[in-house]
Amino acid sequence: MSTATATKQAAASAPAGDDIFKLEKRDDGIAVLRFAVPGASQNTIKAEFADAFDRVLEAIERDTEIIGLVLISDKPGSFMAGADIGLFSQVKSAAEVEALSLAGQAGFKRLSKLHVPVVAAIDGSCLGGGLEMALACDVRIAADTPATALGVPEVMLGLLPAAGGTQRLPRLVGIPAALDLMLTGRKLRPAQAKKLGLVDGVVPPESLLDEAIRRARSAGKRSLTSSPSVIGRARERVGGGVAGLTAAALEDNFAGRRVLFDQARKQLRAKTHGHYPAPERIIDVVATGYAKGVKAGYAAEARAFGELAMTEVSKSLRHVYHATEALKKATFVAKNVKPREVRQVGVLGAGLMGAGIAAVTIDKAGLPVRLKDVSDEGLARGMQQINAFYAKRVAKKAMTRAQADRCRYQVTGTTDYSGIGACDMVIEAVFEDLELKQAMLADVEAAADARGNSDCIFATNTSSLPISEIAAKAKRPENVIGLHYFSPVEKMPLLEIIATEKTSKKTIATAVAFGKAQGKTVIVVGDGPGFYTTRALSPYLNEASRLLAEGAGVRQIDEALVNHGFPVGPMTLLDEVGVDVGVKVGPILEAAFGERMSAPNASAKMIEAGHLGRKSGKGFYDYTVKKKKGEKRPVNAELEKLLAEERDGGRRPDDAEIVERCTLLFANEAAHCLSEQIITEPMHGDIGAIFGLGFLPFTGGPFRYIDTMGVALFVDRLNALADKHGPRFEPAPILKTMAKAQSESHRRFYS
Repeated sequence: MSTATATKQAAASAPAGDDIFKLEKRDDGIAVLRFAVPGASQNTIKAEFADAFDRVLEAIERDTEIIGLVLISDKPGSFMAGADIGLFSQVKSAAEVEALSLAGQAGFKRLSKLHVPVVAAIDGSCLGGGLEMALACDVRIAADTPATALGVPEVMLGLLPAAGGTQRLPRLVGIPAALDLMLTGRKLRPAQAKKLGLVDGVVPPESLLDEAIRRARSAGKRSLTSSPSVIGRARERVGGGVAGLTAAALEDNFAGRRVLFDQARKQLRAKTHGHYPAPERIIDVVATGYAKGVKAGYAAEARAFGELAMTEVSKSLRHVYHATEALKKATFVAKNVKPREVRQVGVLGAGLMGAGIAAVTIDKAGLPVRLKDVSDEGLARGMQQINAFYAKRVAKKAMTRAQADRCRYQVTGTTDYSGIGACDMVIEAVFEDLELKQAMLADVEAAADARGNSDCIFATNTSSLPISEIAAKAKRPENVIGLHYFSPVEKMPLLEIIATEKTSKKTIATAVAFGKAQGKTVIVVGDGPGFYTTRALSPYLNEASRLLAEGAGVRQIDEALVNHGFPVGPMTLLDEVGVDVGVKVGPILEAAFGERMSAPNASAKMIEAGHLGRKSGKGFYDYTVKKKKGEKRPVNAELEKLLAEERDGGRRPDDAEIVERCTLLFANEAAHCLSEQIITEPMHGDIGAIFGLGFLPFTGGPFRYIDTMGVALFVDRLNALADKHGPRFEPAPILKTMAKAQSESHRRFYS
């Protein structure tokens, strides 16, 4: 009977889940275990995985003819992307989640104990449980493809690696490197993984299986106890460098490890401020494994996994994950509306924003860019920024120099409109000036007409000006749309797309597809002053300035809100954006929404004095003073004089008041946007606020934040603040309605 026939017969009578694995035996004694989860674009560890994996391992254990085993995915671009997050919807207790961890540990331990060498042939995503499976193998070979990425991102879900990863990873790459991967959730490209010692080889994809088979023939069995010493591994990783050997020396003894773990906890708390329990537990579990042995480490890992899964923080972060996954599939238009093909992109303005847009368009979307600026000097600065972006990627081994050069050749520069008319999409990225943006739109339409390109889309990158006003004089308003990027474009994940009533569905579909091609998480919002993100952020920033005028300190306000969980304080944010930019936006929003958007007088006085923020040398902080490493940026000493007339000499707001007034206004304005259908779903508002503005990720966003507090209590607190400080705290209409609802389900944004 042939191998193919035997495989078909086995599959026909196999229990559910056995269609995931296919075992092929070669004449040379090497077995190839192929796996593919049916009906999924990515391999994930589903509920039926464990039993099916045990059955195939049992077959391998009984087969004495096998001399080596290769694990390889049968799904292109996906080795194994970790556990199926849907599993958490099926469990009700920490004990059930702990049992999942114990099952995963047992399966991978069994893999590691096979009597033959096992090689993981990695092509595509190798994340979470997928990397833990690879860690249980004796050798790991990675294909050098753009899709191949390795990491343990569980911390992003408020969890930790739970199939042995907290114990195997530090013993392979060292404690500091392992903690870095587990605490950040960052992904490594194949070359980076090879340098770290996470994989043993990197090969072209067409050579992956052959190299894995060769390694399976020649490799010996490894184990945690027989692996090289910490010092030996450090020499392999850093070539005996002093820094690497010093770190390794700390790992090699109890006192040194205690120093490592203490330093890690100190650095962690400075970043998380105690809002994220998972990173703390990761350090604790790794430390347990070294202090009490691997067996105790596995037990601690499983227990922590179960307990973390039940926390509100993990539930909120999983909410964010599910929302982003849903947005990956969302088109925001009917299914029969297909996007136009975008083959070339124009970018007007070569400043920080324009150059950033150009860089991600080339890097992620793989499209050529025609970059325009008004002067050769401005164009040169933009080109320099793009070159620096790719130089940094090469230095980090995220791409080769040849790959970077090919990307750089994709951008061409101009100081006129030559080549712009041929672009399928032109993105304007200049400063907030309505007449200027209208003039640029007219120029782009004329350039497109000259090339017979009436389908050319004009996208404006504005943070506050209504798109309908920019498009008021357009010949083809159906082709005009807003693309609101966030700075720095290369790092910020959100793209807020703004559609007017006249924007065509095809233009929306094209913009959404283009944003996703750039690697952005996309939301589509309604048109209006400030759209969603600028509107939600403005009351927060305004209230911080009012608190300053009432007597709170600049650093006090920033530290109170950073300690509460915001990535940066509002004063620092205003300095980075530019105090003058905020003041320009203020009148636009105040004209539309009245007193609740009015900006404090202090900001206008700062502009008069030339204190515009970092760009002018002074804002709320003083950037002219050279500070030492670790030293705090000094507050602008001249501010006190400017604020003297504003302050009434009354009480000084405390940290709790600062946090409540700023945070509640942020969430309340998000609810106003939902009331007015600027956003159509709470989920869009949560993702926009977190990914674009840094709103407390551990809460799941402003709408989930309100749910967690309870809408009735949220409204009560707003009413109390309105009685004390004025009508800007009046609850949004939707909140008032929800607070009066009889049904519990109607008093929540999420069921």
